[in-house]
Amino acid sequence: MSAGPAEAIVGRTALVTGAGNGLGRAIALELAGRGARVLLVGRSFDKLEAVRAEIGDAARTGVCDTSLPADVERLSVSFADEDVSILVNNAGVAGPVAPLTQIEPDEWDEVFAVNVRGVYLMCKAFLPQMIDHGSGDVINLASVSGKRPLARRTPYTASKMAVIGLTVTLAHEVGPLGVNVNTLSPGPVDGPRMERNFRLEAERQGISYGAAEDEFVSRAALRRMVTEHEVALAVISMLHMPGLSGADIDLSAGMVAR
Repeated sequence: MSAGPAEAIVGRTALVTGAGNGLGRAIALELAGRGARVLLVGRSFDKLEAVRAEIGDAARTGVCDTSLPADVERLSVSFADEDVSILVNNAGVAGPVAPLTQIEPDEWDEVFAVNVRGVYLMCKAFLPQMIDHGSGDVINLASVSGKRPLARRTPYTASKMAVIGLTVTLAHEVGPLGVNVNTLSPGPVDGPRMERNFRLEAERQGISYGAAEDEFVSRAALRRMVTEHEVALAVISMLHMPGLSGADIDLSAGMVAR
């Protein structure tokens, strides 16, 4: 029997990576507001504690660099008493903004370590419990980047497309065991990261910040970026769709239309 709107979230335990700010914070707050217990995971104790204070007793924190196997192992041990049935792999880094020929191997490797290996390690650590229970949801945050040209961002776009490939295959591995695995691919999200990109692009082209932003958002059907809250609501919507498996959901204000 399919879960109803309440059963999809209320009373479940959700682990959100990169939960100290940005999308991770927004997703964690929305899940908690819908009745989930939320495990906040990230690299900054102070940021995680600030989000925990916003949520209250329904939250718990765990400091972890998800790209490091030893950190993830310690995290799984510390959360051994938690029944994690929702895993949101949101942690990620933007990486360098430069032509591929000017990107150093260590810069490339850092992006893939966080954006791809981190997803693999978290799934490896927390999927067994879901499989044992015969149910669970994994939502991996990818991006529309890579589905359209994004010059000077090859490590980021390649890593996010790798997450989509990982998700599709993993969905077929664990779907028969009762676990849904899907990807949410946001478009550009209004906030500090895009503000940084607009400043860099304005400097590169010798134009104003406003002109760089207008040029960018003109590519979207809605002529705007999406918001953190909209991404959080998309996660909630995906959890209310029990037949969703191996999907890649674009949320881009029409920046990418397929």
